[in-house]
Amino acid sequence: MEILFAASELAPMIKVGGLADVVASLSKALRLLGHRVTIALPRYQALESSGLMLARRLTPMVLDGPGERAEVTVYDGRLSSGVELLLLDIPGLFDRKGIYGEDGREYPDNARRFGLFSRAVVEVARQRARTGTPFDVLHTHDWPTAMAGYLLREQRSVMPTRSVLTLHNIASQGLFPREALATFGLGDDHFHPERLEFYSQLNFLKGGILAADALTTVSDTYAREIQTTKLGFRLDGVIRSQAKKLSGIVNGIDYAVWNPMTDPSLVARYDAEDIANKGRCKSAILQEIGLEIRPERPLLVAISRVVEQKGSDLLAAALPKILRGDASVIIAGEGDPALMAQLEAAAARAPGRAAYLGGVKEPVVHRLLAGADLALLPSRYEPCGLVQLYAQRYGTVPVAHRTGGLVDTVIDLDPALETGTGFLYDEPTAQGLIGATQRAIAALTHPRWGAVRRRVMRLDLGWDRPARRYAQVYRSVLQA
Repeated sequence: MEILFAASELAPMIKVGGLADVVASLSKALRLLGHRVTIALPRYQALESSGLMLARRLTPMVLDGPGERAEVTVYDGRLSSGVELLLLDIPGLFDRKGIYGEDGREYPDNARRFGLFSRAVVEVARQRARTGTPFDVLHTHDWPTAMAGYLLREQRSVMPTRSVLTLHNIASQGLFPREALATFGLGDDHFHPERLEFYSQLNFLKGGILAADALTTVSDTYAREIQTTKLGFRLDGVIRSQAKKLSGIVNGIDYAVWNPMTDPSLVARYDAEDIANKGRCKSAILQEIGLEIRPERPLLVAISRVVEQKGSDLLAAALPKILRGDASVIIAGEGDPALMAQLEAAAARAPGRAAYLGGVKEPVVHRLLAGADLALLPSRYEPCGLVQLYAQRYGTVPVAHRTGGLVDTVIDLDPALETGTGFLYDEPTAQGLIGATQRAIAALTHPRWGAVRRRVMRLDLGWDRPARRYAQVYRSVLQA
């Protein structure tokens, strides 16, 4: 199949969260299955220093007709995975430091930025259809590109391309004033509760949900959760109305990037059959961070965006009690300044045993997971989560709240440690996190702990099976 991805992030160059990893690794996995994948991405400022080899098309692509007129310069490239890349340069909109905003504030013209980008994506598809070799599927990701699917449906009479929308996090919806309709050239008849209107605002994600031929989200449990008032973020009714076209597909990880046997970021390499060098990785990361080098002491890591969704406040509240035991804790991530200050203050109370690092580069993340015994994931809700998958790959056992994709990827260990792949707890509270963490620390001295580590490292966490499921979704919409 000919597949066009429309995305706002792409690892490792343009990344805020797991969306970037999924776009990079899923497109690669689909190509390995024999499909031709092209990723359309805005031409961000950060791409200038990425080392990509690009060829600029001499003739700009013109967005004309209804809506704001714009000229788009198109750059062709190719990723090392062999996936084709289209960078769409819309003057003055993406040559900035941030992706969605800076200093914790979103750019005020995001409706125009991603509205014009979505129009450009549809124009790319239209031009391909005119050549007689149309894209079979347009696969959009979250609110920044969801409206491309909506616009595609409006042109269904001249394009055979079908659309699939993946909901990576339904909490972010792309809400804008009614006036944003002008960017698309859409009339007031589109500002209606049955279409784009949402509590007196324009909702990009809602448009994509209604227009897509198929919807996917990143775990089976999250597919059910977003149909509830608790986790549907006011779109639960819309999701329920489209439930027949919704499926949950758990994310995978790229073994070429996340593999402790070949990882160049580590001081020593290991695998499930010979895990001895994990101890060397532990001593090395403790030394790198400046903590006491006590290899026998449990090392816990927490790696995530520092926001309420990820339970950063719960971690800060739980940290003093966790550190009363003989454990070391390293926290990495950035986000909400107030929550970052809480984590920093909590870690500062245990010098030599705890550290808050703020934002770190990806090689440090690899070293943290290689050296740790346990990974803490106190998310209030989690569509899928990737940290627990990376942790398991590196023999670091997750301690996680029982929600979303964490339920689908972590099986609670029984008291004898004979079955299970991590430690789950029921309520998103500091006390729940403390209890599960204490249970996990106690298990580290169990005679079967080595077998637990080998078990989690042998899990099939790759992208092959998820990619095949996405291909089935594509075929289903083409057959329909």
